[in-house]
Amino acid sequence: MQELFETIKIEDGKIFNLEWHNRRLNRSRLELFSLYKPIDLANYIDAPPAQGVYRCRVVYDTEIKSVEYLPYTPKLFKHFKIVQSNLAYSYKYSDRSQLNKLLSKEYDEIIIEKDNLLTDTSIANIAFYDGQEWLTPSTPLLKGTTRERLLDEGFLKIKDIKKEHIKNYSHFALMNAMIGFQIQKSITIQI
Repeated sequence: MQELFETIKIEDGKIFNLEWHNRRLNRSRLELFSLYKPIDLANYIDAPPAQGVYRCRVVYDTEIKSVEYLPYTPKLFKHFKIVQSNLAYSYKYSDRSQLNKLLSKEYDEIIIEKDNLLTDTSIANIAFYDGQEWLTPSTPLLKGTTRERLLDEGFLKIKDIKKEHIKNYSHFALMNAMIGFQIQKSITIQI
């Protein structure tokens, strides 16, 4: 049985976006293991660190296996490369070896293209700004919790995005549980 995980941001003792993490965890448990009884992660995050920014990593399958708190240091990305892959990663599995195989030391991060459509990076969902609204790919590999929250709030719109469309956008953003929504500055995207 493959284990899955949630990465939850904790800053100065505050737990972020727990509603969306609970949704994804319980959807995954239902779809993969036919478990209908929901879990509330708030019952498993005991005494989060009171100061600093931490990644709370919750590992689970049919039940919660472990909860750990890891100090968080953000990464800075400047050089992205679009790589083609037929990878399937619709659940947040602990085994990320297939994603990691796509990475290279030649660039800081990748943007995965699948079936001629852009999807995600190896660690975050993506969005592009067209001058009027923020657009996120219609076909993400993984429906991230920040992406889902921003869609629910109406901040993001869904669109098929191809690599040849990139020139039409003025801004590029990454989003995940730890960084929230972060516009990237002074970057290059190698097509």
